[in-house]
Amino acid sequence: MKQFLFGSLFALLAVSTQAQDPVKWTFSSKKIDDKTFEVHLTATVQSPWTIYSQTTPDGGPLATSFSFNNNPLLILSGKVKEVGTMHKKHEEVFGVDVFYYKDKVDFVQVVKLKTKAKTNLSGKLEYMACDEEQCLPPKEVSFSISL
Repeated sequence: MKQFLFGSLFALLAVSTQAQDPVKWTFSSKKIDDKTFEVHLTATVQSPWTIYSQTTPDGGPLATSFSFNNNPLLILSGKVKEVGTMHKKHEEVFGVDVFYYKDKVDFVQVVKLKTKAKTNLSGKLEYMACDEEQCLPPKEVSFSISL
């Protein structure tokens, strides 16, 4: 009986944990030329969850954000671009129009190397996942991508 209860509790916790992590991140780089790379930070979002754009108005929910660690071997070229189907709606809770993504969004940063030496781009991203009923606490994810 104890084993059954323990097994049931473990299964319930596993399902609860999975339900509370609706966003999976993958990281990759694509070589454009000898010293230029596109870095892809891709979020795959389980339905009915969403994540917010980087351009969320003041007073709104937590915008997705990126911070890159200083690396003397490279230069970030421009801002992080968002590739995906952006949605817009008025969010009564915040009193502002919000921009968000469902299913999948690819955040792309162009990086230029100062030399041909191999290196990594590392940093952290922060995002918040919401559905129609709730928002999960903001989550921070560290990454390191080979160039």
